[in-house]
Amino acid sequence: MTLSRQRRFVTPGPGETIEALAARALPDQPVAEAVDAIRSWNLHIFAMRRPPGLLLGSDVVFVEPPAR
Repeated sequence: MTLSRQRRFVTPGPGETIEALAARALPDQPVAEAVDAIRSWNLHIFAMRRPPGLLLGSDVVFVEPPAR
């Protein structure tokens, strides 16, 4: 059985902000652009959580768009 390709993801480090995570996970992009992309791929973190964008160590944060 061949496994299908999965989306890349990371988990936040202790106390890591979205900006730090974006810089670490997408180093070739400007931080503001990387943060916007990560927000759009992870609405479960930014729409439902209070305060919005609070990262937990157990979060799965996708760092690429969904496969088509």
